[in-house]
Amino acid sequence: MATQRIIVGISGASGFQYGVKALQLLQAQEMEVHLVISKGAEKTCELETDYSLKEVMALADVVHSIGNLGASISSGSFKTLGMLVAPCSMRSLASIACSLTDNLLTRAADVVLKERRRLVLMVRETPLNLSHVRNMQLVTEMGGILFPPVPALYQRPKTVDEVITHSVTRALDLFGLDMRSIPRWGEGDLPAQPESTL
Repeated sequence: MATQRIIVGISGASGFQYGVKALQLLQAQEMEVHLVISKGAEKTCELETDYSLKEVMALADVVHSIGNLGASISSGSFKTLGMLVAPCSMRSLASIACSLTDNLLTRAADVVLKERRRLVLMVRETPLNLSHVRNMQLVTEMGGILFPPVPALYQRPKTVDEVITHSVTRALDLFGLDMRSIPRWGEGDLPAQPESTL
C-alpha cells in the first residue's frame, strides 16, 4: 500500500471530543485520514462542544457522508490500516456486532472486520446491560477491540484534555503507530507514586 490510510468514525455517544482528539493526533502521522460522522454525532458535537462540524472535518484528508454506502471505505479492496470509532455508541456497537450495515460508519467497520484489519471501538456507556455485554463479546470474537476510554490516573492528569489525549493515544497505539504524545510507564518522567498505606 503506497499511501497508509486510517478511518476515523465518530458516532453519537457522549464524548465527541475523543474523535476530534484522534483527528488532531493523526495529523502528526504520515497517513491519509478518512472521516465519517453519524447524524447522532453531529447533534452531540452541537450539544457538548464549541467545535463547528466544518472545523472538525477540516482535520481529515477525506470526509465521507454517512449515507454514502458507495464510498471508497465501504469496499475491502480499498486498503486501510483499519478503523477507530471514537466514541462508539451502543447503537453503533449493536449494528457492528450484528453486521447491520445500514450506514457508512457501520459498513466501513464491517469491511474492516471481514478483511481482518484492526477495528478499535471506544465504547461509551455505563452501566452496561446484558445486551451491551453480549454485543461486546460478539465484536471481540470477530476480532474487534473494545477500548472504553477509562482514565489512567497514574499520570495525575491536570486537565480534561490530558485525560482525553491519553485515552486516544493508547487507542491509536493499537494500530502500531508511533504515538509520542504521552509519557509512558517505565519511560521518561512520570509522577512518583506514593507508597501504599494499605
